[in-house]
Amino acid sequence: MKVARVLAIVSFVFVFLPLAAKKPASVFARDNLVAWCIVPFDAKQRNPEQRAEMLARLGIGKFAYDWRDNNIPEFDREVDALEKHGVELTAFWLPVGADPAGDKNVAAILDLLKRRKLKPQLWVSLGMEKALAALPQEQKVEAAAKPIAWVAAEAKKLGCPVALYNHGGWFGDPENQIAIIRRLKLDGVGIVYNFHHGRPHMDRFAALFAEMLPYLKAVNINGMKKDAPMILPVGEGDRDVEMLTVVRNSGYRGPIGILGHREDLDAEVALRGNIEGLKKTLAALGDKDALKTY
Repeated sequence: MKVARVLAIVSFVFVFLPLAAKKPASVFARDNLVAWCIVPFDAKQRNPEQRAEMLARLGIGKFAYDWRDNNIPEFDREVDALEKHGVELTAFWLPVGADPAGDKNVAAILDLLKRRKLKPQLWVSLGMEKALAALPQEQKVEAAAKPIAWVAAEAKKLGCPVALYNHGGWFGDPENQIAIIRRLKLDGVGIVYNFHHGRPHMDRFAALFAEMLPYLKAVNINGMKKDAPMILPVGEGDRDVEMLTVVRNSGYRGPIGILGHREDLDAEVALRGNIEGLKKTLAALGDKDALKTY
């Protein structure tokens, strides 16, 4: 019995402890990248099959779907193509107004997710800026929370997380999003933070990221530089190393989105450019674990 016990302990030390001590993959590892803004933003205007094939060719295994009205009839075809090429539908853009229950596009998306048993994050942007403009802060939070509460309830039935999307304006301010989340007090509601819509935040990014961290479900990166185009390849900004260092050191380990977002450019070219720029930035960060995955 004693011999068997000693052997068991030795086995634990030499087999299990190395596994426990193994460091997690870098947040910037290639298999954690999500392609974003490559549907309407693609000079080649790819169809679902061509898009999924492109992602597989690039080695990007995750996709966030930024559809437009003309894409709605192709929803099932998009899912089929992604499944065929082994690409995960990580997120689905969900723009809503004051009455999401009466929005036919919202209904179409929820129906798709239910029928196909899909559980992506729902990236919610709120189109209520004019209605909110004249209200005091507390009433803004209350008014914005109502449609988000409805979305959260429907998403919970499907098992989908909800992430509030910063797209400019009052709702696009992460501090206002945090106020909405705290008002709702619902599990499964968080934030997707977009660098390209966060240029006004650059000088206080570290502090703001710390505030967002408990709620973050996704981060979409971009080249960051004042007095530059909003869409800038990663690696071409003068704040990229600083901001990506904050993300890496924060302990955040959710998805990292890389953008197309160029109507005038082939989406494959845009994604490749961001991957190469990210690799250059990772070299400056000294993130060898991430670089090994490219």
